[in-house]
Amino acid sequence: MTIASWWGGEIRQGLEIRKTMRIAQILDKIDSGDIALPEFQRGYVWTRDQVRGFFQSLYRSYPIGGFLTWGAKAESTQTRGGQAGRDGTVHLLLDGQQRVTTLYGVTRGRPPRFFEGNPATLTGLHFSLDTETFEFYAPAKMKDNPLWLDVTSLLVNGLSAHLQKVNQLAAGDTEALSAYIERMNRITQIMDREVHIDEVTGEDKTVDVVVEIFNRVNSGGTKLSKGDLALAAICASWPEARPTMNGALTTWSAAGFDFKLDWLLRNVNAVLTGEAQFSKLAEVGVPAFQASLKGTIDSIDYMLNALGGRLGLDHGRVLSGRGAFPVMSRLLHIHDGRFPDGTTRDRLFFWYVHSILWGRHTGATETALNQDLQALDDGGVDLLIDVLRRSHGGRLQVSPDDFAGSSMGSRFYPLLYMLTRVHGAQDLDSGVPLRDGMLGRLNSLQVHHIFPKARLRAYGYSRTEINAVANFCFLTQDTNLRVGAKSPEKYLPEITMRMPGALESQWIPMDPELWRIENYLKFLAARRELLSYAANDFLDALHDGPAPVDLVSPSRAGLPRTAVAVAEPTSFDDVPGLAALLSEIQEAGFAAPDLDSEVVDPRTGEAITIATAYWPQGLQEEVGRSVVLAIDTTPTEQAAMEASDYRIFHSADALRRYVRNMRAEHASA
Repeated sequence: MTIASWWGGEIRQGLEIRKTMRIAQILDKIDSGDIALPEFQRGYVWTRDQVRGFFQSLYRSYPIGGFLTWGAKAESTQTRGGQAGRDGTVHLLLDGQQRVTTLYGVTRGRPPRFFEGNPATLTGLHFSLDTETFEFYAPAKMKDNPLWLDVTSLLVNGLSAHLQKVNQLAAGDTEALSAYIERMNRITQIMDREVHIDEVTGEDKTVDVVVEIFNRVNSGGTKLSKGDLALAAICASWPEARPTMNGALTTWSAAGFDFKLDWLLRNVNAVLTGEAQFSKLAEVGVPAFQASLKGTIDSIDYMLNALGGRLGLDHGRVLSGRGAFPVMSRLLHIHDGRFPDGTTRDRLFFWYVHSILWGRHTGATETALNQDLQALDDGGVDLLIDVLRRSHGGRLQVSPDDFAGSSMGSRFYPLLYMLTRVHGAQDLDSGVPLRDGMLGRLNSLQVHHIFPKARLRAYGYSRTEINAVANFCFLTQDTNLRVGAKSPEKYLPEITMRMPGALESQWIPMDPELWRIENYLKFLAARRELLSYAANDFLDALHDGPAPVDLVSPSRAGLPRTAVAVAEPTSFDDVPGLAALLSEIQEAGFAAPDLDSEVVDPRTGEAITIATAYWPQGLQEEVGRSVVLAIDTTPTEQAAMEASDYRIFHSADALRRYVRNMRAEHASA
């Protein structure tokens, strides 16, 4: 069976049906496999506040909405957590996943088999017999307090198991005893509550139609993507596809590289079809996909090793340009999984670095990828470079102004790190070249501000000026501690005397007048000049040679790592209340942000600004609009973000109020 034969949708005949069913029956059907979650559904994203609010609504008999299922043949449909439990028809849950998962997890004491999320969200829910409110277990308030009842224990073990404790609690007060029993009964009766289930059936309900229905009923959440649909089709014919892909992602994550499943699927698609559109996978047989997935995983391992060894890009913080990987994976596929020679490798890396710097794959991804994949197939790396050069006005050169960006979210921050590694820049105190594999407790690399932030702030420089990329360099932790917050006009002359050549190796201007704090902006301009010369020299050498002949082994035995510990992102020191805000967001169960992250126009890929914190999938993962915390923005940046439908905040306090409002809405739902 090919993926295409499933793609058309083998759906049983019938009409759209509305049923009424008790909650207990729905949960039993999940156990039997009659109700399951299709592979294109996302994971569990509710927070504890939403779980608490949902059970408060159930307890008060408030409306909770119905459910929507899709009736499909069990033998032709792959579901999350394994195939359906029996032959015949399986009802795939299209709307109501979060509610059903919450009901199952709390009432059964364990998540359902299709669960993907944080299990702690579903454990520890308690009910106050006194105030009739739901809260999650808090030892200081609930330990040894009989007024707090474990909701899962009550639903699993029944009312009778708790009667003795309730009798003791009432202490002969019949009115109190009656109230306690009535309140517990209302919780257990949740299982008997009837809800509506609409079932989508019929031969005309193809996968495309079902996805359209899904996107309509989930208008407030993230839409299904073409990648989601492609993965659903693949998993229908090969159940091990998702676990195999997740296994590779886990391995890379352990090595310091966090990639997404859609990203890996796009790499496989490029290798297998030579095109960017996921829809092309519908024409592919399962054996071909299996072979391409294995080859792609090996190629990515090989590429990560090569990038670490040749460019020094050896951990996730500095590995930008992930959208370019499908093109590089395709090249390795063409050459049987390895570079044919050093020249090809270096020219590909020349293209890769420039594609990062100019945002080649951050906008309309499929359009740029299709152009690049076609160029690669037609003319190899040389044509690939020509296409990029033409798209950038006919010239691929780094100018001093390109280093004018600020923060570690700038596209030119990884370039600074790469130059430090490949040129063997020296540690300012020890004079030792900064390289991978440095030994010793204080020899990990850290980001250092040449002009200390505190001194610049006291002098009146702006946050953007303070965190300019041209003010960064890399030092060992030991040297960073020794330098501390010393003024450069004091510590740089000492380094010049003790370690000749160390400053030059880090592209630090040698004019002592530029080391004075009042001349800081002139220092930045001079260093940007030096950095642009170094960048162009190295990139031109990649393009023109001579190229080293040694190639990186494609072995998957282990990715090379350097002892790099990037210092805490600059925002923590510069934005009042940020650390406390992020702690509160984590406690609420919301998504972790990208810190000091580039925000782009999704239509063009042009960089808009560097956000202090950025939630590209929304504060609640995959629900709602993208959220941006941007402290300093120009009117132009503000207008561009508003046009791109970002929800924008300019202070930690403003975002904190928004978070608390969200939590209050979730808890009172």
